[in-house]
Amino acid sequence: MKWVTWENVGVDRMASAWLIRKFIDPQAEFIFVPVGQKPLPEGAESFDIPGVRYSHHRGHCTFYTLLKEYKLKDPTLAQIAQIVDEADVVQEAAVEPAAPGLDLICRGLRRASQDDWEALARGALVYDALYAELSAGNIPNEPNTQGD
Repeated sequence: MKWVTWENVGVDRMASAWLIRKFIDPQAEFIFVPVGQKPLPEGAESFDIPGVRYSHHRGHCTFYTLLKEYKLKDPTLAQIAQIVDEADVVQEAAVEPAAPGLDLICRGLRRASQDDWEALARGALVYDALYAELSAGNIPNEPNTQGD
C-alpha cells in the first residue's frame, strides 16, 4: 500500500513509518508531499497530516493513533508510543526522560539525510534499537548496568 505524509519527517512521522513498515504493512511505500498540499495523492493512506484518520487525536501523536487503530497490544510499542507522544506533543509534565533525546536524534537524522527516504531508513535503525532495548526490560532513565 502507498502511504502519504508531509515532507521533512520528524520524530512522530519517523516512528509512524517504522511502525507501519514493521507491524502493519511490510510492503509500505511512502510518498512525501509539501506541508499543506491539497489534494493528497489518491489511493494512498494519509498519516500525520491534520484532519486525516491516522493523525493526532485526543492529545496523542500519530504513532499512538496507529497503535489503537490496528489494535497492536505489544507493551514495548505502548512504551514507545509514550516516548514519541512526549517528544512530539506538548505535555504539561515530563515523564519520559528519553523523549527529548529521541526528538533531538530524529531532527538530526533529518538534517543529516539527503531526503526523507534516507531519513526514514536511518530512523528505522533508531526505532529498531529502541524497541530492542525496551523489550529487553531496560527503562530509559535507569543507568546502564550492563557495562560499556
